[in-house]
Amino acid sequence: MLIVALAGCSGPSYRAAKNLIDHSSIKPEPLSRTGNSPYSVYGVRYVPLHSAAGFRERGIASWYGKKFHGRRTSSGETYDMYAMTAAHKTLPLPTYVEVTNLNNNRKIIVKVNDRGPFIGKRILDLSYAAALELDLVGPGTGPVLIEAIHMRRPASAPAATWKYYVSAGVFGSRDNAQQLTRRLTRSGFGKAHVRSKTVSGNRLHQVLIGPFDSEGETSNTISRLSNVLTETPIIIRE
Repeated sequence: MLIVALAGCSGPSYRAAKNLIDHSSIKPEPLSRTGNSPYSVYGVRYVPLHSAAGFRERGIASWYGKKFHGRRTSSGETYDMYAMTAAHKTLPLPTYVEVTNLNNNRKIIVKVNDRGPFIGKRILDLSYAAALELDLVGPGTGPVLIEAIHMRRPASAPAATWKYYVSAGVFGSRDNAQQLTRRLTRSGFGKAHVRSKTVSGNRLHQVLIGPFDSEGETSNTISRLSNVLTETPIIIRE
């Protein structure tokens, strides 16, 4: 019975241990092409950080597993519940962080490659394997300390791979969006256009100015927009 019991509980734990990350195995990675632009969930707007240097945070961590296994993460990677990964609302994707379970001082390193959690005041969603190593699978949640492992990103990932836009407004009416676009064009914003998309079953029409090759190019546009718009424009990176 002892052999059976050991066999029954050793499978997931052994599989998780095979995927442990240590400092020597971490290699700098470029920012992912998706998941690093401002976004909104449940009416709350989040602006991802440009750098994780010096980042430390204490709070409650949770975990997600089989339901999301095989689905695409915010960074574009496929979620693997047996990999040492995690989701965070604003850290750059990807970022490697050391996570400490403050109840038992267990420590692991995970790769943040997804967005979340968006329940309550939780600050981190761990993969099943990561939660298993920290002994958080049973409790479901627990207090943790997150410390980012800062690395210089490879020079082969220049900012020019991104395209930047300035959002001048979002409308439910396409006529209103086109009216603003015409007004912007008359005011000298030649790159103004309308992009339409369906969000939660509603057809929305966003007035964008761009694209620009760098975030710096958008600053002049935003300064000029202060004479045209009453609302604050938003920078979008894609």
